[in-house]
Amino acid sequence: MIEIRSSAERGYADHGWLKSYHSFSFADYYDPRHMQFGPLRVINEDRVAPGMGFGTHGHRDMEIISYVLDGELAHKDSMGNGSVIRPGDVQRMSAGTGVRHSEYNHAADQTTHFLQIWIVPDQVGIDPGYEEKHFDAADKRGRLRLVGSPDGADGSVRIHQDVRLYAGLFDGDESAELSLRPGRRAYVHVARGTVAVNGQALAAGDAAKLTDVDAVSLSAGNGAEVLVFDMP
Repeated sequence: MIEIRSSAERGYADHGWLKSYHSFSFADYYDPRHMQFGPLRVINEDRVAPGMGFGTHGHRDMEIISYVLDGELAHKDSMGNGSVIRPGDVQRMSAGTGVRHSEYNHAADQTTHFLQIWIVPDQVGIDPGYEEKHFDAADKRGRLRLVGSPDGADGSVRIHQDVRLYAGLFDGDESAELSLRPGRRAYVHVARGTVAVNGQALAAGDAAKLTDVDAVSLSAGNGAEVLVFDMP
């Protein structure tokens, strides 16, 4: 079974300095039909204006992944980490027993466009942690590159949950297929461009929830950047 979640159906918040689309219920956006999917709790598509950002705030017991599409995002946290993530970077912060952090776009003339992803961890009360990895575009071209996993396989960031996160870039006749074990489900989020997911055409911001299928197939891409979550 495949269920399409169109971009236009998402929640939306315009704070002036921040424009954010919510795939799942978040902050003032509430939809009981879209609370989470498996352990996937949040996908926010955020655009942060130049010179603006999220002031220091706290999180607990959540795996938080940031995936930059355009621009730069400066990060500082209470664990002592400080970095700037850019397109191709995948950042994972395990909030665990509690962490505080800030995120800013320090550019004078460029909007930062990124995905903020929250995954419910498989256990609470773990020590906070931080990790980031870079994945070249060539490594994602025409294939699904593992960028997050429970065991850090293939150089991916480690997620404290039985979730495998893949990223891919697709154009023209490029295609990929991801087999799913029995009992697994998949969530496909189109970050940009257009692509066919199991034969159904999706555009930027659209998503597909797949249950009781053997595989996820991607084809007919046009400037497509896609994230695929394989999870229980």
